[in-house]
Amino acid sequence: MADNEQKVSIDGVEYALSSLSDEAKAQITNLKFVEHEIGQLKARLAIASTAKLAYQAALKNAIPQETH
Repeated sequence: MADNEQKVSIDGVEYALSSLSDEAKAQITNLKFVEHEIGQLKARLAIASTAKLAYQAALKNAIPQETH
């Protein structure tokens, strides 16, 4: 295994990417895609959560306050 060769770690074992089957390489591609999608969804959830907090604050300000 050359030092500059791309490697992947699976369950703590390092493999040369070139030594993996086409099926294994396809699954790595699938995992990378899904990890990217999860990251995007987490970012969208963070945006939505922030918007929810802002809408809740706006709602509180829009409701007449009772004075005692």
